[in-house]
This record gives sequence, structure tokens and C-alpha cells, in this order.
Amino acid sequence: MKRYSQLLALPNVKVLLISSFPARVAYGMIALATFFKAEQATGSIAIAGLAIGLESLSSSVTAGIRGSLMDRWGQKWPLRIFVPSYAGMILALNCSHTRTSILLISFLLGLAAPPINLSIRPLWKFVVPHDFLRTAYAIDTAVISAATVFGPVIATILALSKHPGSALGTCSALIFIGGVALSLTKASSTWQPEAKVRGGQSTFKNPAMLLLMLEGAFIGFGMGAFNIGVPAFATLEHVPQRTAWILATMGVANIVGGLLGGMVSKKSSPLVAFQRTYLTWFLLSLPLAFTYPGWSMAIVGAFIGLCTGAVTVFYLEIMEAVRSKGSAIASLGWLWTVEGSFMSLGAAAGGWISNAYSPRICLALCTACVGCGLVTLTIGRKRLSAGNSIPTEEEDLNAMMENTDLNNRN
Repeated sequence: MKRYSQLLALPNVKVLLISSFPARVAYGMIALATFFKAEQATGSIAIAGLAIGLESLSSSVTAGIRGSLMDRWGQKWPLRIFVPSYAGMILALNCSHTRTSILLISFLLGLAAPPINLSIRPLWKFVVPHDFLRTAYAIDTAVISAATVFGPVIATILALSKHPGSALGTCSALIFIGGVALSLTKASSTWQPEAKVRGGQSTFKNPAMLLLMLEGAFIGFGMGAFNIGVPAFATLEHVPQRTAWILATMGVANIVGGLLGGMVSKKSSPLVAFQRTYLTWFLLSLPLAFTYPGWSMAIVGAFIGLCTGAVTVFYLEIMEAVRSKGSAIASLGWLWTVEGSFMSLGAAAGGWISNAYSPRICLALCTACVGCGLVTLTIGRKRLSAGNSIPTEEEDLNAMMENTDLNNRN
């Protein structure tokens, strides 16, 4: 854990993590807060599910576009436009009571979602030395996972309290505080977009990025089916309350997995570590379809969470190595556009499959999709060769010098 204490001692690191955390908790809250608002206002679970689906779909489809805006204009002004707009729309949703208005605002929420997580990722490259980049990605992944665990719990408690409107009200306040705080940090406000290389490859002509998009389509569909399969299985078995602690166990394991990924020696290339962890993820998910909503599902889910937490760390390193020049934010945004869109399709298919056949099929689909992702990456491994390099001592020293110059300017 020494590397984490060394990382936190670097200038701007704590500020970046603390300033953005409220907004990340808000993102963890928004889905359930919207669900309960829609269900309480209309009395329909179907409408509540549709509201979340519209919000998720519009957010994922436009993630690449919003990222491209920041790659062109920087982070300062886009954040200062998106953040208050998003916070205001959440308040408008909180004041809505008809089915039409709730569905319309839910769709618009996704379009206006400020790309907080997309904005922070490229900042690490300028805030920490190159040899600390993996550790920075790890702690960032852990913080996102923590917010994903705490957010739904807070949303549920507030939405089911005597003041149900406090769920969306709190969500709006947190996104505003976190978004504004991030935009005011020196790291974000002084960040300059990369200059595009004349004649350089666009994201959609980059073979490595296209490969990651294909892999993301499989994983998105599989995780969408999983996210529906677990609560559907628990509900059909008349133990719906177990859904929360099963997913919470997986979320906590994801945090630990991300931190463990950051502790992997920098002498191991991102691509090698990524493929080994990916294979472990697939093998540990094989029993998933045979589990039951209880300890067996929680244990398998915990192992999967460990792997996905670590995989994310190496994935970010590889993406940084293979992405097109001038797409520091949009690159991850377009990947999320593909993965998020297929996740919505997986969730829709998972609901139908669970109802018509069995939620176990959804769990099996999740494992199959991880296997397809692994095969895709194995076949296209050469396209990701840029992620197989290990920085030399000279490169590390140069990165540290550049980082020192940046901090002095800030």
C-alpha cells in the first residue's frame, strides 16, 4: 500500500478525488432515485423501468459526442454548462407528476449528463508521473466503485423515507457541488486539449479502438442481462431483499480488485496483465448460471467483482496507449457509447428472457459474453500491441520531470 500513500502525497491528487466524489455519488443515486420517483408518481413499475432505460440510453449514445466537445473546447466551460443544466433537470424531474413529463425529462437528463468520469481520466496523465499512472487509475476505479455502492443505498433510504423528494433533491445538490468543484480545480481548468495530428486516424478508423468497441458490445450486452437477471431471479424466488447485498458484495469486491490491480508491478505490461485477469474473470464466471440468490451467488459475484475491478485498471492503460491523438476524453466516451447502448439492449432482452424462460439464462449469457470478449481480444491481440510496452527508467524520469513542471505551473 506504500504506492497509494505516495500517490496521495502528490500535488493535486487528493483535490481531484475529493472534489469529484459528490458528483460520482450522485451518478450512483440517479437511476434508483428516478425509478422510485416514477413509480411513486405513476404507480407503474413498467413506467419506472422505461424512465431509467430512456435516461441510460440517451446518456450512453451521446457520451462520445459530449467527450468530443471537451476534447475541442477543454473542460472548464463544458462542465460549467452541463453541470447546472443537469442539476436543474433533476429538480424539474422531482417536480413532475405525469407520465409524459417524467419520461421526457428522463430522456433529456441523459443528453445533459456532465461527463465527470470521462473528464477525470485524462487529468491523471498530467497530475502524476508515468510510473504512478496505473496506481492512479486503480484508486480512481476504486472511488467510482465506492460511489456506485453508496449511491443506490442513499437513494433507496431517502426515496422510501417520509420525504421521498429528498432523493432527487440530494442527487441534484451533489452533482452541482461535485461538478462545480471539479471545474474549479487547477488540474481541470488549466487542462488543454491535445492537438490533433493532421492526417491522423480518427477513432472510428483506429483498428485498436474498433476492437475495443467490439469487445465492449459483448461485455455491455452480458452485463445488461446480468443486471436484470439477478433481481429477477431473487424476485421470482420471493427473496428480493437479497438483491441489494448480493450486488453490494460484488461492488465492494470491485473496489478491492481495482486497488489490487494498481499494486501489480509496473514491470508487467498492461496488455499481459489485462489478458491474464480477463481469462481469470471468464473462468470464475463459469459457475454463475448454477448459483442461487444467496451465498453462492454472492461468492461468485465477489470473485467476478475482484476481476472486473482489476481489468478496468489495465483497460484504461491500454486504451490510453492505443487511442487516436487528440481524443483524450472522446475515446472513452465512444467506447461507453457502444458498451452502454448494448447494455441497454442486454437489459431489455434480459427482462423478456427472465419472464418468458428463466433468469438463469441471463446469467449464462453474461458468462458467454465474457467468453466472446476474451476470444475477440485474443484474436485481435496484435492490434493492441501498443499496450504491451513497459516504460523504461529514462521515460519514467522524463515523465516525472514533466509532471514537476506542470505542478509548478499550476
